[in-house]
Amino acid sequence: MKILKSTGFFIKSFLAMAFLTVVTIFLTVEFLEPFAYNYMTKYFMTESANASNNTVIIMIDDKSISYHRWPWPREYYGKIINYLNEYSKTKVIGFDAIIPGLDKDNPKSDEKFFKAVSETKNLVVGFQPMLDLTNDKEKIQNYLDKFFNKFYTVEIINNNPIPYPKYNAMIEYPDKYLSAANNMGSIAVPTNNYGYVTMMNQIISVNGDYYPSLALRMYMYENNLKSLLLTPYEIIIEETGLVIPVIPNRDGMQNYIRYYGKYNKSEKNSFSKFFKYIFSRYGNMEFDNEGMYTHQKYSASDILRSYDMIKQGKKPIVDPHEFDGKTVFIGANAKAHSLSLEDAIPTPLDASHPGPDIQATNYDNIRYNQFVRTTNLIELLTICAGAVILTLILITKLSLTKSITISILISVIYCIIAATCYTKGYALILVPPIALQLVSSIFGYSYKYIIEGRNKEKIKLAMGKYISQDIMKNVVKDIDNIKLGGKRATVTVLFADIRGFTSMSEKMLPEEVSNILNEYFTEIEPIITEHNGVINKFIGDAVMAIFGEPIQDLNHPVNAVKCAYAMLKKVQTLQEKWLFEGKPKIEIGVGINTGEAFVGNIGSEKRLEYTVIGDTVNLASRIEHYNKVYHTNLLVSSSTYKYITDIADVIKISEVTIRGKAKKMDIYEVLRLTEPKTDRPTH
Repeated sequence: MKILKSTGFFIKSFLAMAFLTVVTIFLTVEFLEPFAYNYMTKYFMTESANASNNTVIIMIDDKSISYHRWPWPREYYGKIINYLNEYSKTKVIGFDAIIPGLDKDNPKSDEKFFKAVSETKNLVVGFQPMLDLTNDKEKIQNYLDKFFNKFYTVEIINNNPIPYPKYNAMIEYPDKYLSAANNMGSIAVPTNNYGYVTMMNQIISVNGDYYPSLALRMYMYENNLKSLLLTPYEIIIEETGLVIPVIPNRDGMQNYIRYYGKYNKSEKNSFSKFFKYIFSRYGNMEFDNEGMYTHQKYSASDILRSYDMIKQGKKPIVDPHEFDGKTVFIGANAKAHSLSLEDAIPTPLDASHPGPDIQATNYDNIRYNQFVRTTNLIELLTICAGAVILTLILITKLSLTKSITISILISVIYCIIAATCYTKGYALILVPPIALQLVSSIFGYSYKYIIEGRNKEKIKLAMGKYISQDIMKNVVKDIDNIKLGGKRATVTVLFADIRGFTSMSEKMLPEEVSNILNEYFTEIEPIITEHNGVINKFIGDAVMAIFGEPIQDLNHPVNAVKCAYAMLKKVQTLQEKWLFEGKPKIEIGVGINTGEAFVGNIGSEKRLEYTVIGDTVNLASRIEHYNKVYHTNLLVSSSTYKYITDIADVIKISEVTIRGKAKKMDIYEVLRLTEPKTDRPTH
């Protein structure tokens, strides 16, 4: 019976954990992973690949509206095309725009535009498919047979039915425009369930006929490719052997776009920006007013003016030879205008990513075979199962602290691995395994450690009131290996002492003295913590703080001085308050020294104290005493002074005899901070 009960309990536990695993995977993949994908794409995938310098964009932007009020005559589009066709040697030109009808008020302008389109053989114009029929099916099909099939001459080799994105019609275009165009490609850009463009349709199906994307059609024209082989999981361009990986989803076959970093960006991104991203939907990357561009952008107004200047025999603003050998996309995105001129869509990089830049990115993906590979179902299940099993083993074999610490470390390592994979173009699943670690830990510890966990939390809270939170974290992290000893490290030591405290306390009741001290210490403690300092001890009315250990801070001398200055300002505020309350006015003196010291645990095996000892500490204390001699508030040693020359105004106090030192030494009074600008504290 015991065996049966044990087996039954094991089966029930296994089924419960399996159910939680499936639910967690579904919820995280559906609701959290898309945002994790956006973040990882923005801050890691874009760091490893830059857009090609051979792919550029000519944009009708806010600046271009100054050339001529909107709407433009169509001949202006023709002038841009002629500029490229007549004066430069572009590889291929992509026209990312919709021409829905004729300009009845200016037919000659239309004729000039259609003529430019017809004469530019390397121009690929975009068309927009639709899901809904606007006319009866037979009429639409005849329309497609007459025009679009004419322009798409690429042979499709397709032996098996493939669920490519299906459309029912095309936006109707003027016959003259379709007759003039030599090549056409789809400019349909799909969005995911949250409105972001993360994937691209390289092939679409309209009433059973297949059409390539604008970028794919441009690439095929550039390389004189005639056929495509479509399989359930990839598109193969047979002449070159280029394989385009395709990712299936509920809406058909699509491939993830590999985005690039901002064009000519100077700032590198890092893990630290993750926290900023949490509080800001689109992170901390800076963009132009018109959106983010990952490719070099030229204003259409500069191209038009350059075309006019060339015709007049003048030197153009933009040399047309800059476009020699390059792929050019032409599009519009003017946010400052109100007549539907904005072509911008949310992407992982920007809330308003210009559509032509997305098309250019897709082209570079195809041209340089830079695609995103995502985690498939088998890989997902393997990783998630490993996360669950490993977490349960840690719970079984290790203490709570160790298992949680190792789990967090594993999660951090996994995030680093995921970030590295993203830099290589592999979108490793991120949220589900980390979420499963948490779910597994809760599942394993919910009964075993609930009471013990509450007691430990109470103990930790109590300990935090007696010792520094940072020191306590170090102790808890390695609680099984606490021992005497430490290390030598370069630190900055700060001593702050209340002047005349002994005489003041003789005139007050002990309770009044205690209240003043408690209020004073309560106000300065967060200031020290804010500047990465750790309060080591309270010595009567004095406080000793350490900077640089245990919190690692390479800028600890500067932070210590900034901390002292902030403490003096806080005391000024307290003086006004105490004066109003009828309490005595107190002032403090601060001494700071930087140098090497021993940092670690001293005492006995039964009673330890984490502290810092050495000549550096003694010198800081003795420097502080000179505030009384020179009637100053803030003195620093020469070793600290060399770090703060750029952020503070100081006065050199020379020929000072320090007790215990054979030679006289220089100390410095800090008068004010110069960064940021602040007033000098009063003495």
